[in-house]
Amino acid sequence: MRLVKRIEIFANYVELGKILESLEKSGIPGHTVIKNVTGKGRGGTASDDFAMTLLDNIYIIAFFPPEKLPLVEVNIRNTLNKFGGTCFISDAMELETTKCVS
Repeated sequence: MRLVKRIEIFANYVELGKILESLEKSGIPGHTVIKNVTGKGRGGTASDDFAMTLLDNIYIIAFFPPEKLPLVEVNIRNTLNKFGGTCFISDAMELETTKCVS
């Protein structure tokens, strides 16, 4: 197993491109995006009662080596301060596996 950092970002769909650009600029090329996320947080309730729009919420999750944390923090903070969103960074363990060859 190997220690990694997990970054989770909640934002409006319209900001997706800017956020992914910030992740890439930080050296995090891989990510997962889940669209049409609903829930309740500090900003109130996000509902899925309406037709899909550019204001729908997204959830982005990515993993990166701990040594990239200072760069990730600066780039993501700048982007979210400009465009909005919420970010969480935590420790995680990557279970390293070998590829099966058939």
